[in-house]
Amino acid sequence: MGNVYLLVIDGLGVGAQEDAGQYGDEDTNTLAHVCETTGCRLPNFQTLGLGNIIDLSSVPANADPLAATGKMREISSGKDSTTGHWELVGIQLEHPFPTYPDGFPDEVTKRFCKGIGVEGLLCNRPISGTTAIDEYGEEHLHTGNPIVYTSADSVFQVAAHTDKVSLDQLYEWCRFARKHVMTGKHGIWRVIARPFQGSSGNFERISEDRRDFSLSPPEENLVYRLNESGIKTYAIGKVIDLFAGRGFTQYRKTRANAEGLSQMLSLMSAAEDSFVFANLIDTDQIYGHRLDPEGYARCLQEIDRAIPAMASKIKEDDLLIITSDHGNDPTVTSTDHSREFVPLLVFPKENAVAESLGKRATFSDVACTVAKFFNMEQNYPGIPFI
Repeated sequence: MGNVYLLVIDGLGVGAQEDAGQYGDEDTNTLAHVCETTGCRLPNFQTLGLGNIIDLSSVPANADPLAATGKMREISSGKDSTTGHWELVGIQLEHPFPTYPDGFPDEVTKRFCKGIGVEGLLCNRPISGTTAIDEYGEEHLHTGNPIVYTSADSVFQVAAHTDKVSLDQLYEWCRFARKHVMTGKHGIWRVIARPFQGSSGNFERISEDRRDFSLSPPEENLVYRLNESGIKTYAIGKVIDLFAGRGFTQYRKTRANAEGLSQMLSLMSAAEDSFVFANLIDTDQIYGHRLDPEGYARCLQEIDRAIPAMASKIKEDDLLIITSDHGNDPTVTSTDHSREFVPLLVFPKENAVAESLGKRATFSDVACTVAKFFNMEQNYPGIPFI
């Protein structure tokens, strides 16, 4: 049957959705603003047709793009990675995951502290991770109490110094929170372990040892159905965490985009009749949240350089879909995700219904497309584009 490769460039938005004002994101346009700010050239993305999706100051449109092009709207409530990735496989959420702009209530904090055997916790408010460990790291080293914080997203983040709390213990704390605390009405989308190291005034998060503990997705989704049908399913990067470790034949976690690209190219040389779902996180985690457009541009250029190798491995019966899960505009004042359309590149374009795929009504068009590719029932809320 061939292979489908679904590549998500995390946080790569292409302009505010019609409802972005409800999220405070009406002025966001991640890709356009990065190009305007940095003059970022992306010659291989240009060849595919990235500049055909929206006007980009440094990536012109292509009269004869190699890929079919369009953009997709997120219909689910929210703008987080889990919601975006779930919608890509056919899960649409009517209600957003809970958020905690005033910190977590007593019923949550007391249950967590009692369950992990600590006297109390530190911080308990929306704050950036780097600020949290700068402000509370010294007190944490003195007391051993975890630093617990959130953001505008639906997350329960637990930070601990590796000299005070082992990685295994930190992960166990987070498993307890996921299973026994953040459930029911407090069923947030992710509990995140945030280890850090260093000394006061020079604390540093250890990104490669971060662990996410996500809600399990509803079983009626594309990944589960593919697996049940005997199609091999592979996850690269943080995808396996967003699906709570379920539904994939095999997964390969990565510590940086370079490793993710390497793993993807490796699978493209070996996969047969498979679905490969990959996430490249650096654009979002390292540069978007830290308001670093120059770093974001360099990250896009790293991906751009890998495109010829990926394209060369696409066989006649294969399909490569490049898209994203939300925006994360590094040129605005907010360090949170943004409610944006995401790009859609489908290669080779001969497999698509048209060279211009327009404005798709939902990310779930991807689920319908992949189901159609593998001759499965397309019972997802969307329209295939092949």
